[in-house]
Amino acid sequence: MARLGAYCRLKWHDVRYTHFALYIMPGKTFDLLVIGGAGIDTIVPLPALPLALADSTHVEPILDYVAHTGNGVALGALAAGLRVKFLDLIGADQAGAMIRARHAACGLDAEYALAPAGTRRSVNLVDKQGRRQSLYDGRETPGQRLPDALLQAALPHAHHVHVSIMDWARHVLPAARAAEVFISTDLHDWDGVAQHHWDFALQADGVFVSGTRLGANEAALAAQIFQHGQAQWLIVMDGAHGSRAWLREQAHAPLRQAALPPPGAVIDSNGAGDSYVAAFIAARLRGLALSDCMRIGARAGAYACTRAGTHEAFLNPWLAAE
Repeated sequence: MARLGAYCRLKWHDVRYTHFALYIMPGKTFDLLVIGGAGIDTIVPLPALPLALADSTHVEPILDYVAHTGNGVALGALAAGLRVKFLDLIGADQAGAMIRARHAACGLDAEYALAPAGTRRSVNLVDKQGRRQSLYDGRETPGQRLPDALLQAALPHAHHVHVSIMDWARHVLPAARAAEVFISTDLHDWDGVAQHHWDFALQADGVFVSGTRLGANEAALAAQIFQHGQAQWLIVMDGAHGSRAWLREQAHAPLRQAALPPPGAVIDSNGAGDSYVAAFIAARLRGLALSDCMRIGARAGAYACTRAGTHEAFLNPWLAAE
């Protein structure tokens, strides 16, 4: 069923920096605390999307990967040298065991509570151009929460908290605000309307979102978030169209970062956004300018598209040369 190596395949493009360590905030145990978002991606390679209707279609090997958004941000930041803590709800099932094994092999400081409905999964259809369609099974149980003991033991020791947008993670936001730590979140392919995302959009200090469904509403949405929320910036990640940063103090026009050419053939876009976010956060915690954070994120996202699977390798953002 699964393709999970006996060793951790998490690595940089340039292994000279594998053991490079950052200690951003003396007195803090973690540079980054990631809340939620580990699961299993089952990747199905297809000749083309949309898939033609047929009783049977022969494909290349179908493989499972430890993946999902929080996993990618945590492992990408860990590979960048950040001290990372990861908290999540996962199932007592084979998928949960895969996550535990991968995180242990990578040396990720991770703690988990039980998700009664099991571990989150996605089936991702990927075509020859690396484009994907994801079928997501969130396994939400109404009313489930991360145990307060886990959260309260970690929050005071983190400089930056990244909260994934599962419904159960909603209660983390006020606790993180009370702890006076910088909060970021990724709203993914939000349309700017769905109510599920608004708590995250308005309570985070830094917001990432895909540009896929925003369209002409992007500027108005940024203005709304700044008017009613806490965000200092809104980063719109838009694939081949690059990325845009809307700033609270300069809300009339975004800062733009062009898409950067991948360092190889595009194979699979799974995990590109998470790689962008992880590299951006690592750059921010080094004190780099926002434009540099965007450029480093763009490089990391482009590199992710040249590797099969999800979160299997990360570009080293600290290489001096482009």
